Amino acid sequence: MKVLKKYAWFLLAILLDLGLHTVDSGKGAVAVQTSFNYLLEMLMFIPPIMVLVGLLDVWVPRRIVEKNVGKGAGLKGILISILVGSAAAGPLYAGFPVADAMLKKGCRLANAVIFLCTWATIKIPMIMMEVRFVGWKFALVRLALTLPSIIITGYLVEWFAEKNRQPEPTSKDAAMKA
Repeated sequence: MKVLKKYAWFLLAILLDLGLHTVDSGKGAVAVQTSFNYLLEMLMFIPPIMVLVGLLDVWVPRRIVEKNVGKGAGLKGILISILVGSAAAGPLYAGFPVADAMLKKGCRLANAVIFLCTWATIKIPMIMMEVRFVGWKFALVRLALTLPSIIITGYLVEWFAEKNRQPEPTSKDAAMKA
């Protein structure tokens, strides 16, 4: 039962694809092929990302993460998060395990959100393509509007998370429940 609950969304997608296939075989075939293509894409990206996360966990000491992107990092933490996020490669879903590893090493939540938002919107190759197709003026204006929005989003997420954080149960609380 635990396995079914764990993979419920995956199984639901398969059931919906099969259901669509019985109703309209042409659209169902397209849906099945699209789902299969996404699954293959994820299988290509997830293993290298997990290796990267493992290396980050082993090779990068907690004190370095705390110093550079932790609570006291200030502007330096924001800049590092933006630089690392803009240099990242791959789809956004590959960034979540990296951000999780950073958080476990002492990264400030705001900086992890800034990293993810930058990964999603300001990759260096994307900026170069943007300049080529819509011009450098447009790219600079979009960048000038996007960067403050990313930073504000990071700090708002952190503020909401801290405001809504449930207190950790203490051993005294556990003893009272027993």
